[in-house]
Amino acid sequence: MIPERDQEFIRDHFAEHLTEPVTIDLYTRPRPRLHVPGREECVYCEETKILLEEVSALSEKVTLVVHDVLDRPEALADAEIADIPAIVFSGRNQGKVRFFGIPAGNEFRNLIDNIVDVASGESHLSEETRVALGGLTQDVHLRVFVTPT
Repeated sequence: MIPERDQEFIRDHFAEHLTEPVTIDLYTRPRPRLHVPGREECVYCEETKILLEEVSALSEKVTLVVHDVLDRPEALADAEIADIPAIVFSGRNQGKVRFFGIPAGNEFRNLIDNIVDVASGESHLSEETRVALGGLTQDVHLRVFVTPT
């Protein structure tokens, strides 16, 4: 899926900027071999898995863990996942960074940037924003919605 030239760029980018290991948990469901009445097909699950396999192969510091929600449906509740495909990043970061759907088009750059940010634990927020967030007294759940490009 990722052109060779782009793979080389990402490989170099990871080599230079990935400071710590990152785990990418993908919550997905395989495409059924037969049509199952009443079961909606997971759009982009297979493509997301292939894309993340290619990304994780570009650095030894990136580990992909695939969770088949048909084999273990409670995995969705355990990870507080409402929809699939879902991607959860863990590293030095605090909190959870998650993507829902396939990170394609302009969102692909955000995927790569998030992997690096999660590894470092750095958010690149301004000092003013850090102070404002530090004053919060309750947990905040932020959601960012994007449209396909």
